[in-house]
Amino acid sequence: MKPRTKPRIGITLGDPAGIGPEVALKAACVPMVRAAVVPVLLGPRLVVEHYAQRLGLSRRLAFLNDGPEAVPGGKIGVVDTDHFDLPAIPFGEIRVECGRAALAAIRRGVALARAGRLDAIVTGPIHKKSAQMAGMVGAGHTEFIAHLCGVKEARLMLVGPRLRIIHVSAHVSLRGALSLVERRRILRTIELGAEVMKRLGFPRPRIAVAGVNPHASDEGLFGDEERREIVPAVKAAARRGLRVSGPVSPDTVFYRAAQGEFDLVVAMYHDQGHIAAKTQGFAEAVNVTAGLPIIRTSVDHGTAFDLVGKNRANPDNMKRAILLAGQMAGGSRIA
Repeated sequence: MKPRTKPRIGITLGDPAGIGPEVALKAACVPMVRAAVVPVLLGPRLVVEHYAQRLGLSRRLAFLNDGPEAVPGGKIGVVDTDHFDLPAIPFGEIRVECGRAALAAIRRGVALARAGRLDAIVTGPIHKKSAQMAGMVGAGHTEFIAHLCGVKEARLMLVGPRLRIIHVSAHVSLRGALSLVERRRILRTIELGAEVMKRLGFPRPRIAVAGVNPHASDEGLFGDEERREIVPAVKAAARRGLRVSGPVSPDTVFYRAAQGEFDLVVAMYHDQGHIAAKTQGFAEAVNVTAGLPIIRTSVDHGTAFDLVGKNRANPDNMKRAILLAGQMAGGSRIA
């Protein structure tokens, strides 16, 4: 039998002033990661070399002038994305140069993945302010990558050992999020979540749709969004053959999912889903973007400016993001 080819996973370093480069290098060296995928770092050469030297990993680097296809055995592949115009890394600072470098790595990773030269990308944390200063399109990482892929609708999904949650809306105000509780958008979110779940080994996932009001409005006592928007979306999804329930009271749905009753929860807004996921396991949830033509996962933490340069950043979440990307790309199932 022909051995399975390990997926090539591009890993963007994120903001050079944050912990992204450190956790990317550390995670790329984990034996479990190297056994499952071929990691390829994407970022400015100066930044990669700086952190590799600090971590004692310089001899493990292989800069790939011709792209990510041929990583020498035992080496960490690196694609130099340049666009870093500073002589030294400004640890923990908001700088347009750092935002520019972070965006360049994302653009290169998306382009390589869309061309089939990478099987998936994993993105390190960016600082929204630095990225916005550098011209990022959209409110955040997810929206920017959707823009690069020419996708109008993408959804933020969190995948952890006990909870998998997809969000109807993400990086908008709470007032704005309530206006997005709309049946067509909810139905599309359910469908996109089901597609990701199939990649994760759930051919017919049990999907619970959370309500937006306390007790899912308690038959209209606390609002009518459930009756007007959520119930019609759930019924439409069921007619399309999906195993979907709801609206389920948001104060119990995540507990029930964590206990194994549901495989996926559709959250109505960012914090409704994120609070549940991070309470269950802060370092365990991985960000997956649903609705893209490529596979993209990401760490679910920020740049952690207070930890930069101290060799204290924990790479566990990055490791899980890489392994999950490899699984979605057809590699071994994540542990």
